[in-house]
Amino acid sequence: MTRVLVVDDEPQIVRALRINLTARGHEVATALTGTEALRVAASFRPEVVILDLGLPDLDGTAVIEGLRGWTTVPIIVLSARTDSGDKVAALDAGADDYVTKPFGMDELLARLRAAVRRASAAAPGEEAVVETAAFTVDLAAKKVLREGAEVHLTPTEWGILELLVRNRGKLVGQKQLLQEVWGPAYASETHYLRVYLAQLRRKLEPRPSRPRHLVTEAGMGYRFEV
Repeated sequence: MTRVLVVDDEPQIVRALRINLTARGHEVATALTGTEALRVAASFRPEVVILDLGLPDLDGTAVIEGLRGWTTVPIIVLSARTDSGDKVAALDAGADDYVTKPFGMDELLARLRAAVRRASAAAPGEEAVVETAAFTVDLAAKKVLREGAEVHLTPTEWGILELLVRNRGKLVGQKQLLQEVWGPAYASETHYLRVYLAQLRRKLEPRPSRPRHLVTEAGMGYRFEV
């Protein structure tokens, strides 16, 4: 049995997929909007996602990006958009496959089986929401809460925090942080990291001068500890 999340704003498609998937022994959850999809994914923990791009609140690529913030679950796009640009954008955002509407149920189910076979086992500790004693990081929604209030982070601050949280417990080297957040041309600009880590600690750590969660490994890099 596979847990499948179906995301589409067309009730008849959702119903058809639910019936067909359930009949084949799968456990199915559904969502009609992108916001609902991200919320359901965090609690349902699907093993594969079937996603429409044309949602009423968020574009499907934004949903893919939200999911990819915390999970490697296979994502099969199911869309009426046939333009190659839409396909490229969805695949670049992290989708694994792209099926155009109208579609054949047998083909879709075959692609679902193939996606599940290809998927590697979920990484240990892979979670959408990571809580520390001081703050909570929601990787899917891309926000941080401290004492119940959202903490404003710049895109660069979020990029650093996200990379550290996704590798929690592991040392992330200075070069890797600089290349992934700023780009290859900044691989030696280590002073950027000192400035931005100090800003993050002021915003998130109860005692910024003695951080518990955003830890420096002198001369090597940084580590996120829950």
